[in-house]
Amino acid sequence: MLSIGANNPAIVSSLNVPDAKKDTAVDDKDKASATDSAAGTKPQGLVVDISGAGLKAAKASTNSNKDIDDSNLKENIKQLLKMIRELRKQLAEKQAQLSAAMADTSMSPQARRAKVASLQSDVASLQSGLMMAQSQLTKSLKDESPESQMEAMALLAK
Repeated sequence: MLSIGANNPAIVSSLNVPDAKKDTAVDDKDKASATDSAAGTKPQGLVVDISGAGLKAAKASTNSNKDIDDSNLKENIKQLLKMIRELRKQLAEKQAQLSAAMADTSMSPQARRAKVASLQSDVASLQSGLMMAQSQLTKSLKDESPESQMEAMALLAK
């Protein structure tokens, strides 16, 4: 059958294939890089300087669970304690966002209601997760010694 002037995917009349040649700028850069490594010089890269406050914040975030890691509790209890801390942190952040959204007068009332409803849903989910983690921790601590229970409760209170 002959088709005249129609687009038929079975008939390939011409294909536009891009030229497979390398970009000369990229090629020159590769040559320069190869020359630098052959000469033993260090290629220049991106240098990032972190402020003292940034280093302090990074150190605080890595050490936030150090007390839990250093405890003599079982691994599953340590993980639950870390999870509870993280959920509490997320819950506090969402509650702050919720308070800010409720006080935000720059949004239309309908947009504010939608944002508040969304944040309330997030808060409810986080509270539910926190309650489940605390319940699981309670179950896990039932079989532990009183000393371990006290240690876990002290870590939970922080």
